[in-house]
Amino acid sequence: MSSDPAVRCSDVTLSYRRHPAVHHLSGSFAAGSFTAIAGPNGAGKSTLLKGIVGLIRPDAGTIALEGVRRSDIAYLPQQSALDRGFPMRVVELAAMGLWRRFGPFRRMGGAAMRDVEAALETVGLSGFEDRSVGSLSGGQFQRALFARLLLQDSRLILLDEPFTAIDARTTEVLLDLVCRWHREGRTVIAVLHDFDLVREYIPQTLLLAREQVAWGPTETVLTEENLARSRRMQEAFEDDAELCKRPAA
Repeated sequence: MSSDPAVRCSDVTLSYRRHPAVHHLSGSFAAGSFTAIAGPNGAGKSTLLKGIVGLIRPDAGTIALEGVRRSDIAYLPQQSALDRGFPMRVVELAAMGLWRRFGPFRRMGGAAMRDVEAALETVGLSGFEDRSVGSLSGGQFQRALFARLLLQDSRLILLDEPFTAIDARTTEVLLDLVCRWHREGRTVIAVLHDFDLVREYIPQTLLLAREQVAWGPTETVLTEENLARSRRMQEAFEDDAELCKRPAA
């Protein structure tokens, strides 16, 4: 893992309707690192990912991409934020990962389609190419989304609750793929709630409760003391607080 940052946050505040969601966050995600963003519900974890990808602009501070272009980011939002009712086949959903290479309107040739088939095979969806997306189970749909991510071939990968509400076998398959991305030197940032999974697989953790509780090696971050502090901090925040109102820890 490089010591150079891929993403640098400098005194970042992100909000919805002028109420704070992430408050005065400073730190960096090193290039090639694998980091979990953990914390209580409503702690600003998903908001931080949206800030990194550029969907939300900081109210204060900056989020800088160091040596990474916006087009180098692969972002997977929560399943609940995705519309599965759009009429689309599995092969078409996965092939969207090649848009950066081909554009949305250029017809893909045989080599590209073989890449799509290989990606679907990697996530265990061979034979599902012509199934409609709406007919898939939650786990199958997440596998198809990961096939799309695989084809994006991005240097920075942002995952928002990628293993929520899916079966154990699918979690195992997709976690293996995420760990492979990390071994390849890609920067992976994932919002996760399963602390046991984080402790076993993920080297770095940012513990967030609208502001930073701890950030560093997972074994030093996910202590009982830090987790209790994160819960107290989150409970102390007021949803209608002004942007610079800090709660007592």
